[in-house]
Amino acid sequence: MELSLDTLDRMPAGVRVPRYRRSDLTPGIVHIGLGNFHRAHQAWYLHRLMDAGGARDWAIIGAGVRPYDAAMRERLIAQDCLTTLIELDPAGISAEVTGSMIDYLPIEEGNGPLIAQMADPAIRIVSLTVTEGGYYLNAGTGAFDADHADIQHDAAQPDWPRTAFGAIIAALKARRAAKTGPLTLMSCDNLQGNGDILRRTVVSLAQLSDPDLARWIEAECSFPNSMVDCIVPATGDTERALCADLGIIDACPVTHENFRQWVIEDDFCAGRPAWDAVGATFTTDVHAYELMKIRILNGGHQVIANAGELLSIDTIAGCMAHDGIAGLFETVARTEIVPHVGAVPDMTPEAYVGLIKSRFSNPRIVDTTRRVAFDGASRHPGFILPSIQDGLAAGTAIDGLALVEAAWARMCAGTRENGTEIAPNDPDWDALHGRALLARTDPGAWLGMRHLYGSLGEDARFAEAFGRWLGLVWADGIEAAIATYIASRPA
Repeated sequence: MELSLDTLDRMPAGVRVPRYRRSDLTPGIVHIGLGNFHRAHQAWYLHRLMDAGGARDWAIIGAGVRPYDAAMRERLIAQDCLTTLIELDPAGISAEVTGSMIDYLPIEEGNGPLIAQMADPAIRIVSLTVTEGGYYLNAGTGAFDADHADIQHDAAQPDWPRTAFGAIIAALKARRAAKTGPLTLMSCDNLQGNGDILRRTVVSLAQLSDPDLARWIEAECSFPNSMVDCIVPATGDTERALCADLGIIDACPVTHENFRQWVIEDDFCAGRPAWDAVGATFTTDVHAYELMKIRILNGGHQVIANAGELLSIDTIAGCMAHDGIAGLFETVARTEIVPHVGAVPDMTPEAYVGLIKSRFSNPRIVDTTRRVAFDGASRHPGFILPSIQDGLAAGTAIDGLALVEAAWARMCAGTRENGTEIAPNDPDWDALHGRALLARTDPGAWLGMRHLYGSLGEDARFAEAFGRWLGLVWADGIEAAIATYIASRPA
């Protein structure tokens, strides 16, 4: 059955479909960066709230700002913006169709349709998933990158912006002029303090072209921090075939694990849906939740993915089936990450390590090592280096984390241990690849990337450990290095 509004009442038995009529929904949210994660996470919470009889005036309008977003728009528009979510529980597979998104804006140069939609008084929240590296910040210092070509363009041509942030600023300018009020701007990316980061980017960009507007945005708009968590693999032919096996033809289904968590700072200047009624947590202290998740789950992904890539292991579950890589994750997490992570209500960091180990090991989740290892230049500074910095400051162990960084450097050399090529896997791959080759004989060439490591590469303890591990990985292989590390840790 081809997925569409016309076929919802004929979906296969056992497939959950919306209990609300799409014609009853009106928009309240624009979401920029409409990939798999958003559809399996934020859109699902809203869908379930609509199913329960609420939030009918909070429907989502999808949006993108890059030409490649047009392909996703075309696929979703063809099926009335419906999505099949397939839950991959180790005990079985289930599916449901979600309908909380009602339109996807055209992708146009200058972002006119997006600006007009965000300026509409009906829109009260603009949310984003634009990746960890999409906020125009210097990875080493966290400072706003005012010299980036995209930022320079939007500062010079604020009415014809290239970036999502420039489009937001143009819409806020229109709202201020029309007296239709501010917006809540909500990042849903895996960044600690993601709301604070979004505020910094938007306000800093606005200051370049309109300081008065920047002050208004700072004073009137809200930027709630949030922590988002659900493992959502990329969609390919395998996932589309799985959906077809369930009886649904969907051009862009989404598979996901049987776990979700959303923790949100309750700071919404123009109202919000009652997401807490369907399982989201509102709190005044998002930081503790996001620290646990970013350090252990996101950091844990980086602990295992580069080693798996070097050993030609295709999936995260496959990595966890490898005794050495699984041991590396558990040892590093428990001895080098957990000491710097506090508990949250109903969860200790030690228990969270066990939860993440189970989630990573789910054999039904075909989450590729390549996807997880992608854009290490954004992920390592955000997910791994803070634990190293904490360990150095506290005088606790950092040897395993140094090995993780060495594995990343070795992976960026571009070959697996069996000699096969690793295709470019980072927006800055050429620079990383060149540094990785130099680092084989001069580890300082890698640590000298100050835009990533800042002054961390100059710390003698970390630099010694990194150089030692990188030499061993090149000489004897990643498995030998992991075994040496684990053997060196106290029983």
